[in-house]
Amino acid sequence: MRKTLLALAAAIGLLFATTPAANAYEPVNIVHTERVQVGPYGMTVGFSTWPLRAMQSLDFTFIPDDGIAGKSGTLAFLNPETGRLGRPQPLAKHPRKLEVWGLDIRALQTQGSWTFRFEIDGPAGKGAGELRDLAVLEQPGPPMAVSWSISLIPLIVLAVLIAVAWRRTKSRLRENGIPATV
Repeated sequence: MRKTLLALAAAIGLLFATTPAANAYEPVNIVHTERVQVGPYGMTVGFSTWPLRAMQSLDFTFIPDDGIAGKSGTLAFLNPETGRLGRPQPLAKHPRKLEVWGLDIRALQTQGSWTFRFEIDGPAGKGAGELRDLAVLEQPGPPMAVSWSISLIPLIVLAVLIAVAWRRTKSRLRENGIPATV
């Protein structure tokens, strides 16, 4: 009994000792930046992956020159496929880099020349600006239809195996005189 309690206490201690490392956030690694003038505010837009590819998740950071304190803003994307400007969304703190605005693990859905439209309201007044002609290349890897088709093969095989097993079980139950009510 004593050895069991000691082993249980050791396991719980090991669990609590490794939890902080497992919960630690990976830092945002900015590999490319672009400059945008948003009215009276200069801003650096950072990307965690470069070059950008459609449907590839990445982090965006939006860093005004004098910080985000006392400011609010919005961001809207101009989709090159539709040619329409999306609904402006408020600029919020990046979840892993709290001193800047940002988007965590976001993907641009189509290739083409994207535009990011910013509006900032702060001590120097309101301002608007755009990051234009942001080239987004085609998605990496095979086309989505091929990827989904390949990934569904195990599910289809499983469904066939279950159907075959069900039919065999049902016929054996009938042979033994047991009603198959399932």
